[in-house]
Amino acid sequence: MIQAHKTFSRRQALELYNNLVLPRRIEERMLKLLRQNRISKWFSGIGQEAIAVGVASALREEDYLLPMHRNLGLFTTRGVDLYRLFCQWLGKADGYTGGRDRSFHFGIPEKRIVGMISHLAATMPVADGLALASKLRGSGYVACSFCGDGATSEGEFHEALNLAAVWELPVIFIIENNGYGLSTPTEEQYACEDLVDRAWGYGMGGAKVDGNNIFDVMKAVAKARKLALGGQPTLIEAKTFRMRGHEEASGTFYVPDEKVEEWAKKDPLDRMERWLLDNEIVSGNDELDAVREKVDATFLPELERALKADDPVFDRREHEQRIFAPADFPERPSPSTSSERRFVDAIRLSLQQAFEEDEDFLIMGQDIAEYGGVFKVTEGFVEQFGRDRIRNTPIIEAGALGCAVGLALEGFKPVVEMQFADFISCGFNQIINNIAKGPYRWMPPLNITIRAPHGAGVGAGPYHSQSPEGWFMQHPGLKIVVPSTVEDAQNLFYSALHDPNPVLFFEHKKLYRSIRGEVPDHCIPEQLGQAKVRREGTDASIITYGMGVHWARDTADRYAEQNTAIEIVDLRTLAPLDLETVKKSVAKTNRVLLLQEPSTTLGPMSELASLITEQCFELLDAPVMRCSSLDMPVPFHPDLEKEYLADARLEETLENLLRY
Repeated sequence: MIQAHKTFSRRQALELYNNLVLPRRIEERMLKLLRQNRISKWFSGIGQEAIAVGVASALREEDYLLPMHRNLGLFTTRGVDLYRLFCQWLGKADGYTGGRDRSFHFGIPEKRIVGMISHLAATMPVADGLALASKLRGSGYVACSFCGDGATSEGEFHEALNLAAVWELPVIFIIENNGYGLSTPTEEQYACEDLVDRAWGYGMGGAKVDGNNIFDVMKAVAKARKLALGGQPTLIEAKTFRMRGHEEASGTFYVPDEKVEEWAKKDPLDRMERWLLDNEIVSGNDELDAVREKVDATFLPELERALKADDPVFDRREHEQRIFAPADFPERPSPSTSSERRFVDAIRLSLQQAFEEDEDFLIMGQDIAEYGGVFKVTEGFVEQFGRDRIRNTPIIEAGALGCAVGLALEGFKPVVEMQFADFISCGFNQIINNIAKGPYRWMPPLNITIRAPHGAGVGAGPYHSQSPEGWFMQHPGLKIVVPSTVEDAQNLFYSALHDPNPVLFFEHKKLYRSIRGEVPDHCIPEQLGQAKVRREGTDASIITYGMGVHWARDTADRYAEQNTAIEIVDLRTLAPLDLETVKKSVAKTNRVLLLQEPSTTLGPMSELASLITEQCFELLDAPVMRCSSLDMPVPFHPDLEKEYLADARLEETLENLLRY
């Protein structure tokens, strides 16, 4: 028999039972629909309802929930619209994602629910961001994030827990330890006795509870909530069991029968019913049957309605409009004064001006506070803006980027500095699968700016010299900016900070202190996605961006002495790509050289070459030619690096184009 840890009125007890029954009855019906091939997939939480229902019952409506596959009870206890919930699972137009995503891959902002993605543990750092927003504003809510035992091996699990502990965030992490990660048993997943033991290593509170006892769950969560609001996050391991397969197609053949029988005796509904009877809250099974009948009457009509609802119709324009929200910049008076600045100074000015104007801006990164960042962009910012807004992070690219998602959902405008662009690979999952896809799926626009110092030419070797901007071009939902001038460094970065969409801002390290320009003392915002003709010409077009603009200028100067006029088009942004300006240049010169710093294969110019060939073929007097760095890692020694870079072959390639 389970023991209640507080006195429940009859109404409260029956409501709790009702909340346990509802997800169970819905699941039983969904399994029938699955067998009828009316839904495509189902991840069953049968036998685990006490965790989801217990957590949702113990928390308050203002607290955030970040569920996983088997947390239907969170949604039903929060009182979500059942019709829309069923439409979501059926892929209908009235589902929460309108057919753009499936199952529990959605969130409901008004219910303070942030949906999962398939990459497990990826939403755990998001909970940190939501919790940080609560702490900074004194909002008094907590964020509660779920994961399974298998996901505790993921890097983002560790980064999220470490960040929460270091920053003393009001967050609760729930591990639903149900014995298996798909088919891999727990003894093959971790060597510690209990997963909660990890809490002590991170310096946070920990609790192990019987996940099939709703009263134990509620008591642990209520205590964790109080501790979290006092600055101590908590890791709760809820021991339970997955009574069905990872998803229905996988089955349970790998689970010993005796284990299933043992856990069947601990069914949370059966235990709750025995408690209701033993405490004479209900007089017999008739009253329990009445609750089940009432539950069925609640959801079955909504399910039938959803089954008859319209399927989504693909409207390309509508889908494309979900990728980027319109950027609306306020009009500002033209600056009256100007100063000479270096490239790095222009970026610093943009950041400083935005932070002075809007307290919703904050920046996170490694060594960016008192140290000022490795390139000193944020030097002195702690003294001006305080440590709440200028935040050193542990070495956690993914954790910081996930945290930015949570902050953006709460209306902050986070900036994340990658110490070097090379390290952005450690945050690839968050950028591609959380940040880029979020607004298309269900999220509001995410005003997140990611700074990435990139580029070679400084003798830094293969791990501090890469130009990874092309890696992100094929992922809709990201704006990619690569400035080449001091003016663009200042104004495009300011524009990126105010753009409501995620922006990757690549800053060339060699340009930081090697170029100067006279620029206004106040930033001028502009729409991202507009190329510029940096030099007019008639004989050939060099289309490039970033450092390539400087290589092209030097080369064009030499050719001008031979009365050959080279036009230079600076793309400035790789996404969105300004193809119209490119096409006008092609029509003017009829010869195109595409210049890039990244290696040849699958670089940004590969895509542009295809577009020009498709849309400008009849305008060309010669094949489209590319000039790229070599297909090899960036070498360390300056003499080797010089021969690796595209600049070493630029004149030769241009000569071939002009002679064709």
